[in-house]
Amino acid sequence: MAENRASAYGEGVPCWMDAQLPDVEAGKRFYGGLFGWTFEEAYGGSVWARQDGEPVAALAHKTDGRMPTVWTVYFATPDAEALADRVWAAGGQVVTAPLPVAELGTTALVTDPEGAVFGLWEPSGHPGFGRRHEPGTFAWVELYTRDTEAANDFYGGLFHDALFGPDAKPDFGRAAVSDVFPAEMPPHFLVHFAVEDCAAVIGVVQRLGGRVQAPPFETSYGKVAVVTDNQGASFAVLERLQG
Repeated sequence: MAENRASAYGEGVPCWMDAQLPDVEAGKRFYGGLFGWTFEEAYGGSVWARQDGEPVAALAHKTDGRMPTVWTVYFATPDAEALADRVWAAGGQVVTAPLPVAELGTTALVTDPEGAVFGLWEPSGHPGFGRRHEPGTFAWVELYTRDTEAANDFYGGLFHDALFGPDAKPDFGRAAVSDVFPAEMPPHFLVHFAVEDCAAVIGVVQRLGGRVQAPPFETSYGKVAVVTDNQGASFAVLERLQG
C-alpha cells in the first residue's frame, strides 16, 4: 500500500535514499532488472526510481571519481540547518551545508563522530518515500559502528522520539562493524531493501553483474544478505521474519 503522501515523516525517520554512481544508465539496468523499478528524469541530471508509480529512490551521477560509489540514507527533519548545527555540537561533521534542491526541499550531508555519512532532508515538494516496507523498496537501515553505545547516545540525542519515543517504530538499527564486516571496515550506513526471498534475489544480483559481500544471515529483524551492485555500491536485501 502506498504511503500517505500528505503525511510528513517525523524527525529522525529514514525518508529517502540515493545512490551516487559512475554510470546512471548502468544503474537503471541493474536496479530495473533487480526490483522492477521504472525511472524518470529528476533534478540535476539524477533519475527517480518508481515502484508502482511511487518514488522509492534516486540514482545520481557521481561527479567526482574520488568519491565512493555508495547508497546514502536521508533522515527527515523540519529544519535541516538546525539539525546540522546539532550534529556539529554533538561531535559530528557537516560535509555539505544545507542546500535547497529546486522546489523539492533542503538537503545536507553530515557525519557522526565516527565518520559515518548520512543525509538530512527537510521536505517541501518532495516528502520522501512514496512506498516503503514492500518488496523492492526501503525496509531498514543499519549503522555499522565501532561503538554501539556511543552511537546510541549520539543518535538518541538527535532523534530520540523516532528511536525511543512511546510511539517509535524505528527503521534504524546499530551494530558492531565486526558483526558482519572485517574489523578494519570504516563505520557506515547500509540501506536494506525488502525482498520476498533473500536467496533468490542474490542469484539475480549475481546474474546482473553484482556480487555477494555477506551471504544470508539471521538478525532480529529478518534474514539479511549484503551485496554490491554492478558498480560497487553496497546494499542489503532483507527477508522479513514471518509471523
